[in-house]
Order: sequence, then structure tokens, then C-alpha cells
Amino acid sequence: MANRPLKLEFDGAHGARLAARLDLPPGKVRAFALFAHCFTCSKDIVAARHIAAALSAEGIAVLRFDFTGLGGSGGDFSSTGFSSNVEDLKLAADFLRKTYEAPQLLIGHSLGGAAMLAVAGDIPEARAVVTIGAPSDADHVLHNFNGSIEEIREKGAGEVTLAGRRFTIRSEFLDDLQAQSVREKTAELHKALLVMHAPLDETVGIDNATNIFVAARHPKSFVSLDTADHLLSAEEDASYAARVIAAWAGRYLDMGARETASEVKDGVEVQETGLGKYQVMVTSGAHRLLADEPVEVGGLDSGPSPYGYLSAALGACTVMTLRMYADRKGIDVERIGTRILHGKVHAADCEECSDDLKAHGGRIDRFERLISLEGDLDETTRQRMLEIADKCPVHRTLEAGAAVVTREVPSKT
Repeated sequence: MANRPLKLEFDGAHGARLAARLDLPPGKVRAFALFAHCFTCSKDIVAARHIAAALSAEGIAVLRFDFTGLGGSGGDFSSTGFSSNVEDLKLAADFLRKTYEAPQLLIGHSLGGAAMLAVAGDIPEARAVVTIGAPSDADHVLHNFNGSIEEIREKGAGEVTLAGRRFTIRSEFLDDLQAQSVREKTAELHKALLVMHAPLDETVGIDNATNIFVAARHPKSFVSLDTADHLLSAEEDASYAARVIAAWAGRYLDMGARETASEVKDGVEVQETGLGKYQVMVTSGAHRLLADEPVEVGGLDSGPSPYGYLSAALGACTVMTLRMYADRKGIDVERIGTRILHGKVHAADCEECSDDLKAHGGRIDRFERLISLEGDLDETTRQRMLEIADKCPVHRTLEAGAAVVTREVPSKT
């Protein structure tokens, strides 16, 4: 299972802070991808979420973000245009390049696909591009404005309704769209291309996919999305597209396991993310996890609390210790599990605690471990397994205590 997406921010083309999510695999990151959403959509649409999840399962980290003035990003949408979207994408790629690693895979949905074709040549590390329901010319979006174009031309700006929402569009936006030549950029791509389109797409006709495919050079592929709508709003359609992209991309990317700039070989590193009051990124080897506090105490609840991780350490160590013992003794236990309950109790009220702990007085930490053993085991074996659980190294550390040495080190910055 992939980690919960990491919330990030970076500066966009107009100086506004852009809201982003980075979907990280649970293990080593084998490559990075950049996703561009459709016109007036957001990074959290169904298609984006499914594609990010599918690629994460294959070891590909995915950065998806909201263009200026949309979703959680700052800025004024009416002051943006196709060119500024392209600049946002360049800055997103640069953010990945500086913070983690440049994206090898570029994925764009609808107008985001046209923008990816336009920007791909400026991201030299990119090896493959995927378009989903993309127009072959940027100004194709204009037909969705219906009769508003004349008003926008005459007054310099006007309101249009897209996907049930009202947006202010300026005449400069129209000029910018009409000045773009996506097909020319496609012909100069020199990268692997996957064109995905639904034949019944009523927003961007299938002829656009034909134009893109014909303009591109090999290697290029086309996959029909059959009865899907333009937004891939049905879960099964978004899931299908995600699986195809994940399978196709592996052929063209450098997918060798690698160490990224943020990998920590010795110990565990914990850094604030800058989001919320308490959210931190925990890095251990190639693994990245979020730790946080619950909403009721001011956190974002984006990951387990520190005591949640401590309980997880005890639980994981317990299950592993029991498995090692069962294998060594030839005990046929099918599955081992445990649930850890943690709380603060008065030492005098802890019936199971040792006399030494009770002598401390005051409140102490109490971990209750509920162990499940699946299999045809006799009572003697079950009792012995519970005794072995107490030999778990983390259990012993918690009971014996540990030395914690603190010292300051120079800042990385």
C-alpha cells in the first residue's frame, strides 16, 4: 500500500504558492513523474488519484499540483493562460529536480496534456509523455465558452461557466491559446508518447487524438478508453487508465532502484514539512513516512502520532519475534497479529506492573498487547508463544529503558 500523499508547496509562474501532493511509494523510489490536470480541474480529481496510486505501486513517485488560481493554490485564475500553465509545469519539474529528482514521466489530462506536450522539450530528463483526452491545439478549449468569446473580446474580460463553476476569462487568455501550436511541439518531442482517448469524448473529440498521434514520431502508442467520459469520472475508467500507464511507462523509464537525495542510510531523520503545526517527514533508508498529531490537538492527522509509531514498533517487533520462534520450532501457526493499546495510568493502579514501576509513583505509560494466533495450536503452545512475545527486543527496551544522548549538529542549510 502506498503512503499517504505528502503535502507540498512551491512558487508558481505568477509568484503564488502552488499546492501540491507527492505520492511516494512505500519502498525505494525508482523514478519520478509529473501530472498536469485538466482545465479548471484540480490535482485531486479521480483520474489523478488513481494514476498516482498505480504508479506509486510500481515504485514511481508522482507530483500533482493545482495550477495558479485553482484548487488549493494561490493566485488569480483570470490572470493566467496556457503559457503560464506551461511555466507552472517548468517550475514544478524544477522543484522536483532540486528537491528530489527530475521527472522522467510526464502525464497530462485534457488541456494539461497539451501543456505537457508543449513543455516536454524543456525537461531534458523526461523520457516519456502520456496524454489523456488532450486537444491537438490549445485553442480547442474555446468551443466550451459558447457565446462568451465575443463578449470577452469586446469587454476585455468575461465570465464563462465550466463544469458548473463560474470563471473570469480575459482576452489575453484567448490570444495566448490561439498562439500555441501543440502539433508542432509534438513533432519535435523525441520522447516516447502514449495517447489515451475515449472515442465518445464529447468535450475533446477523438480527432484530436488522431492529430497528436500522426504528428508524433515513434515510439508512440494509442489506447482507446472506450466508453469513458472526458474526466474519467467513473472509478473503473480511471483505474483502467492508471494500470495501462503504469505498465507502459516501465518500458521507457530508467527504473533501476536508486538512492534519492533524501535517502538516509544511518538512523532515522525527521524534518518538519512546513505544513500544519506538527507534520514531519520521517525518512529511514529509502522509506518515507509522515508523523503528525490529531486534529483535536492542532495537527492535520496526516500520519500516526509519535506514540503511534512507538506502539507500531512494539507490535511489529512482537509479530516478527513470534514468527521467528514459530519457524525455528516448526510450529504450524498460520498468521500472527497483534493490537497495541497505549495509555497513561497511575502506577498504583497498574495491576500487571512490576513493583519497581509501582514504586515510581505518579503516572506511567502502559502498553497493552493483544496477540492473535491463527492455527491449530494446543493450549501449551499458545501459552509458550505469549511468553516468547516478552522476549521481543523492543519490549525489552521499553521495560529496561534506554539512554538518549542529545547534541546539536550544523544545519544543512
